[in-house]
Amino acid sequence: MLPREFLSQVAERYGLSQEQQQVFLAKFGNDKSDQEIMDAFHITNGTVRYRLGEIYRKFRITGKGPGKAHKLLTFLTKESQKFTALVSPSSNASTSANDLDALVREVREKRHEKIQDQCGTMRMLHISQPVATSDIYTDVNILEQVTSLQWREISDLPQDFNPESDDFDRLNRVVQERVSGLEAVSRYSRLMVLGKPGAGKTTFLQWVAINCNLGEFQPDRVPIFIRLKDFAEDTRRDDSKFKLLNYIRQEFSYCGIADISIIEMILTKGKALILLDGLDEVSEEDDEVVKQIRQFVNTYFKNQFIITCRIAALKYRFLVEKFTDVEVADFNDEQVEVFAQKWFVAAAKNDREQGEAIARQFIEKLNLPHNKRIRELAGTPLLLNLTCFVFQTQGEFPQKRFKLYEQGLDILLRKWDEERDIQRDDVYRNLSLEQKIELLTQIAAITFRNNRYFFEQEEVERYIADYISTLPNAQTNQAVLQRDSKRVLKSIEAQHGLLVERMLNIYSFSHLTFQEYFSAEKIVANSAYESLVERITDKRWREVFLLTAGLMKNPDELVLLMKWKIDDLLTGNDKLQRFLGWVNEKAKSAEVDYKRAAVRAFYLVSLNESFLFLFRDIDRQYRPGFKFYKSRDFRSNICFTKAGNIIRLFMEIESYIVDFELLSYSQNIEHNIQNTLKKFQEQIPNPYDDQERFDQWIKDNSQAWTEQLRKVVVKHPNLAHDCQFSEAQKELLGQYYDANKLLVDCLNSGCEVSPEVREEIEDTLLLPIAEIETRHQRIL
Repeated sequence: MLPREFLSQVAERYGLSQEQQQVFLAKFGNDKSDQEIMDAFHITNGTVRYRLGEIYRKFRITGKGPGKAHKLLTFLTKESQKFTALVSPSSNASTSANDLDALVREVREKRHEKIQDQCGTMRMLHISQPVATSDIYTDVNILEQVTSLQWREISDLPQDFNPESDDFDRLNRVVQERVSGLEAVSRYSRLMVLGKPGAGKTTFLQWVAINCNLGEFQPDRVPIFIRLKDFAEDTRRDDSKFKLLNYIRQEFSYCGIADISIIEMILTKGKALILLDGLDEVSEEDDEVVKQIRQFVNTYFKNQFIITCRIAALKYRFLVEKFTDVEVADFNDEQVEVFAQKWFVAAAKNDREQGEAIARQFIEKLNLPHNKRIRELAGTPLLLNLTCFVFQTQGEFPQKRFKLYEQGLDILLRKWDEERDIQRDDVYRNLSLEQKIELLTQIAAITFRNNRYFFEQEEVERYIADYISTLPNAQTNQAVLQRDSKRVLKSIEAQHGLLVERMLNIYSFSHLTFQEYFSAEKIVANSAYESLVERITDKRWREVFLLTAGLMKNPDELVLLMKWKIDDLLTGNDKLQRFLGWVNEKAKSAEVDYKRAAVRAFYLVSLNESFLFLFRDIDRQYRPGFKFYKSRDFRSNICFTKAGNIIRLFMEIESYIVDFELLSYSQNIEHNIQNTLKKFQEQIPNPYDDQERFDQWIKDNSQAWTEQLRKVVVKHPNLAHDCQFSEAQKELLGQYYDANKLLVDCLNSGCEVSPEVREEIEDTLLLPIAEIETRHQRIL
């Protein structure tokens, strides 16, 4: 009998199939007769003879009858003697530890340039020249529990999920511990690294290869980096069999290592770090590649293997056995900052000082509250790359945010696979780009309208089936539709990562931003503006409003509908209407250079300090240098601007709003009252002159000062307005503010509102209904 390890390697070398290997090992390894082989594998005599015939053909054994078996046995015996001499401790080719280490060092030296050429640089979208991998690589974190394999029910998910304050990571409620990429490689000898498109899988694999090549990681192994798509295409082009060992031999021969015994020694002794990139990129007709990997891993089991694959390519998970599945995690804030710094330095052609300065600006603006949706995208390295590029070009994030989202979607839907010439699933490939977008739009619109951020696989497959059933030449057979909808769902996840499996059979959009964007696309396509406006007080729809306004060629209709709906919120509430009337009168009497709508918002600050932001957004000309102070002890709001010292002081005293007109006193206030108020004002230190003194004054004097002011207010009620609102009225005013802020944000978002409509809206913001109707009558 011949050694089983030897026979396995020979079978691998000559490309025997799994079935052929069974017969080959039984006959020449266990010395079994044809009858014993038939009984062992439950096959017929004809099948045994056919498989033996194929084995003889692959070994080029000619002749007839039992002589072929004898010829092959003679050949194998001679080869076995060579093998034994190669691996025997007593042979001339000594395999002592020192000699083996020396051999590894020699092979590493000869392979060094090849690995650097394969992995030392990488191309990045929007950067014209290759970038050194070490200059851009950011340490990845690994999730040891793949999220899509965790079992949860929809009802188990957080019922209090709030997209405004929560990330999708809250699905796990307790975010699982993350380990560094290199630590994960050290823990597992066979690692399947899964991740979404653009998660950084290939870059990570290149980084591992470079570190090994430099002797900084697993210096006792020889790195072998293979892009599986190239392996499959090169093999098919040469019209040869898929044999991974032959491909590795060829790779070694390019480096001056032609002796097969050296390669066998490295692999047999487990001295290779084999990195196989992009299992998902192998086309379906090349599925033999997967079988080759399995055979190779089983034969040379002592080596370390790392394979990368998109997370949705589940068909491979059961074909590549004995591998530990891990998942590349999204970037956290620290990783985003590190990547951005490296990206801008690289883009500045390694001018570190300039690059780091731009990176600081980028991070500072990325962390602003109104950039939350962009910050959400930045967790994916591919989209972070795009975000950095856009910021570098403009020095700012685009005012028309939907343009950034469109570019991101174009990368995920088209460019990322197209630039690497990857062809994928036939069923999904038959859909045009426009149809794919239309399908995603339909899924997003239905789920977002129903307040569903997470949905079960069956539900989304039903939406897909409903859509593809409407296409020309569509299948009418329900079983076929169901099968195709499953394949389309998996293709969307694997190819674009726009729908992702958050838990087993539970899906969501990869980013809430994309669900909102596609929902806005659907609204624009259907001109469903009236139904959208009905949701103006629902904060979930805020981004959809902004995106819809941006996507419309002429958003006049939408913003006018929004304005009408906002004004209607307070219709019928006499007390709130009177309050808006008082605010309007005070604003008209103020002799300042702000827009009247901004001054009206200014007067509302003490009732709800959020109105200060509305003031700034309405009159953006005066935004720089504006400061706002609020003290709990002082129970007041004080607004300052560099343009004119203290503009106005609002005090809330026993549910009254008190107005100090410190720049221009209203004509209806008696002269002695003006002097009294001026004395009160003069007691307050200006924070621009001495911030520390102002803070100390607030601490020491505010209580007594407030009490004295209260006595003046009680004697002169025309200084104040009654603000004893009910809880329902306060809630309504909060909705009124939010809706007005949304409208102003739409106007300031770069959308193409006509000048006439913009002026009409700005002139009537925060006015009572009676005043608006009066203005309209004057126009008529």
